[in-house]
Amino acid sequence: MDCIRQILSRDLEEGERNSSLFILYNLLLQNKNTGEYSKKLVVEKNGSLSKPLTELDLKKAYRKAYNYGCSRIRDKLAYIKCEACGYRFKNGKLKDSNILIKNIRILPELSSTQRGIVCLLGTVFEGEYPSINNIAETAKMNYETVKNAIKALKEMRVIDEVLYNKL
Repeated sequence: MDCIRQILSRDLEEGERNSSLFILYNLLLQNKNTGEYSKKLVVEKNGSLSKPLTELDLKKAYRKAYNYGCSRIRDKLAYIKCEACGYRFKNGKLKDSNILIKNIRILPELSSTQRGIVCLLGTVFEGEYPSINNIAETAKMNYETVKNAIKALKEMRVIDEVLYNKL
């Protein structure tokens, strides 16, 4: 993942070290690296910094596993640039698994709210499963409106029925 490369190649500054090393550790785990190997890379990265974290602060970086998606990484690490990342929707390239591609023929049949949510899921949140609240905040929509649209999209099989089960 390009964000791993960006974290590893940056001389992390005070104020971004804790979040960056925590996210690095979790991205390494998400990419099927062992906990031991991921911890080793985080320790090595910390040691390479001009102002490394203390041992106590460093231990917080690998205290628990957390699943980070692209939008959360961008929220936490402002220096991450996603433009060249092959895992994101960029330059008009969409993978076959993208919600927009899978449902392109029925997009005109959707309400404007439903289309807006599908567009967000296919671009901003591609490859992620954000909470209804997160979708509502990003889209600047009412929570209940988003919840009802998600429910309808599930019924139309636009959204996988195993997602958002608590509707």
